[in-house]
Amino acid sequence: MKRTLRTSLLTVGALIAALGLPAGTAHADTAPRVNLRVLVVSDGGPATDAIAAELTAAGTPYTEIDLTRSGRPVIDAGFLADTVDGRPRARFQAVVLPNDNPFPAGSAEMAALTAYEQTYDVPQVDAYTYARPEAGLQYPTQGGYSGSIDGARAEVTAAGKAGPFGYLDGAVPFEDNDPAVGESYAYLSTPVAGADFTPYVEAAIPGRSTRGTLVGEYRHDGRRELVVTFVYNQHQQQFRLLARGIVAWMTGGVHLGAARNYFAVHVDDMLAADDRWNTELNCTPGDVDCTDPGATPDPIRMTPADVDHAIAWQKSKDFTLDFAYNGAGSVDHREDNNGVDALADKLIADRDEFRWINHTYSHAFLGCVQDTTVVPWRCATNANGSTRWVSRNDIADEIAANRVWGERAELPLENGELVTGEHSGMKVLPQQTEDNPNLAPALDDTDITWLASDNSRESAQRRIGPATTVPRYPMNIFYNAGRVAEQVDEYNWIYTSRAQGGSGICEDNPATTTCLPAPLDTATGYTDVIVPLEKRIALGHVLANDPKPHFIHQSNLAEDRIAYPVLNGVLDGYEALFADNTPLVNLRMKDIGAELQRRAAWQAALQDGDVTAYRIGGTVTVEAPAGLSVTATLPTGTTLGGAPFGEAYAGAVSGWTPSTGAPLSLALPASAEGPAAGSAEQPAPATDPAPEVRVPAGVTERVPYTPDH
Repeated sequence: MKRTLRTSLLTVGALIAALGLPAGTAHADTAPRVNLRVLVVSDGGPATDAIAAELTAAGTPYTEIDLTRSGRPVIDAGFLADTVDGRPRARFQAVVLPNDNPFPAGSAEMAALTAYEQTYDVPQVDAYTYARPEAGLQYPTQGGYSGSIDGARAEVTAAGKAGPFGYLDGAVPFEDNDPAVGESYAYLSTPVAGADFTPYVEAAIPGRSTRGTLVGEYRHDGRRELVVTFVYNQHQQQFRLLARGIVAWMTGGVHLGAARNYFAVHVDDMLAADDRWNTELNCTPGDVDCTDPGATPDPIRMTPADVDHAIAWQKSKDFTLDFAYNGAGSVDHREDNNGVDALADKLIADRDEFRWINHTYSHAFLGCVQDTTVVPWRCATNANGSTRWVSRNDIADEIAANRVWGERAELPLENGELVTGEHSGMKVLPQQTEDNPNLAPALDDTDITWLASDNSRESAQRRIGPATTVPRYPMNIFYNAGRVAEQVDEYNWIYTSRAQGGSGICEDNPATTTCLPAPLDTATGYTDVIVPLEKRIALGHVLANDPKPHFIHQSNLAEDRIAYPVLNGVLDGYEALFADNTPLVNLRMKDIGAELQRRAAWQAALQDGDVTAYRIGGTVTVEAPAGLSVTATLPTGTTLGGAPFGEAYAGAVSGWTPSTGAPLSLALPASAEGPAAGSAEQPAPATDPAPEVRVPAGVTERVPYTPDH
């Protein structure tokens, strides 16, 4: 016994010396300084890339080392740790590896990582590893399973719910989007007898009555590993569901950056009428590009009953829609109907049930003056060949007149928000390659600060005069469809080849969309194909910590009310997956814009190295430039200046706080204080690298093509 103890103590002393720790680091007054930064060691595979993408989206700093690149930094004691002001410093709070040991046998780098993790109690994530005893699991050949788990339903265990995955209700469904393509490969196995292994996510082992581990924690040799035995990429739902928990586990719930699940839906053209798709002409009469002499417009407009339905739906879902309105739609309707507009009267009476956005008075095109004598239209030109632009006064009048209409109707407006018709005024390729130069001055004249843009054209925010853009996701629920049959017919026209009777758009633009294998049945295609696809795409945005709003049109809430099956799919799907402590966040446009703006500034500061954050015992210190909003996720009970920090979400607290330039000091609750360094036991020798894990072919997703309006 004495001999074993002496050997262990000598080994720990050697580790302390190698990592630059002074003697006595186990005492509280010399607790190590641990940087709030993650080390991601990548082999170029999708799993480590997915974790890196999650860290990027949340705004959590990390350093990535690509093992496939020559000239990369060597991972040794000096790379991992040093001393600052006499205090040992761990440069990384967590380590992500491609598998449990991606290095050659006897690797000095793996030995350095092992020593580092033991000495500083730094956890390790095995992003995708083979089930084997070195990872705490039996080989799959010993009563387990290796193969596809497409369409399987995994479950979070009681330990997972009590631990890092407590924000989930329990189910973790695996996608099966294409039966012809393998999407998820896994190794299902059970813990080795006697191993200190805690399963967090399990699934049934095919052909057996037992369940196998997909995610679990393995404690051994003074180290902690999160073992993941299925392959994934950053877009797959199963990863998106578990990503938050993976980050929470590796950081102990203490990290810079934050993530929430957002969903907002803008309904454009409220009060106006949308022209209807003609299934015979394969165009939309009333649209500038539908020039058939027999093209007679057949507009779609909501009714008061549709408003009642929207209100009841909102209450049943605890969700609020944003109505982007055009005042002229009501004025014109009253002129044509002896002063009567039952829809406007109903909307005004129930105005407080919705959020409202200025969509310009008459939905005019605010870019170049359109020459509609040709198809597709082009920008009209002056005699000298220069582009003819809609004037500054005309743009300002469209904005101001609609604002006045809304104010007279006492709509609860935010005057700084604007959605222009067709997102016009901004560049529209290929016809209009630049913004209307009169747009920015007109926005300044009318005090616009947030301007909607089309995410399919411009995914990043930018400034236009005084305004900042808010990119919106178009949904493939078409503006010119109020009935299911019209939606499916137009979908077939866009997404089938010419040989199948379609437009051939998919053939001509293979980089942006793909052709359907066959036209959809107009009776079943919407429910069976379009709704599931649109739900999956929108829910994917929700689960990706993406606050950008989606947009549809008032026509989609009328007649067959074709938007609701998709919206129900998103909201009901979310409700089935997440616990009550992780509600869907439903922001209005200005708050979405501010969130995106803060994120961009934060990411720029991280990239420029302007942010430093570290933890010493129960105190987190963040140093950031004055004026920068700092974001962090911390345990419940954390305080800043004696006051509670952040807002509760997903079992933690998170939020933004402005920096004055002086260090921010956050006090963690006593339960979150970490163990002292230097308490590791004798490290196990480095083992052979894991067998090569199987990564199935990726899945190519069709990018939506959505005609704008």
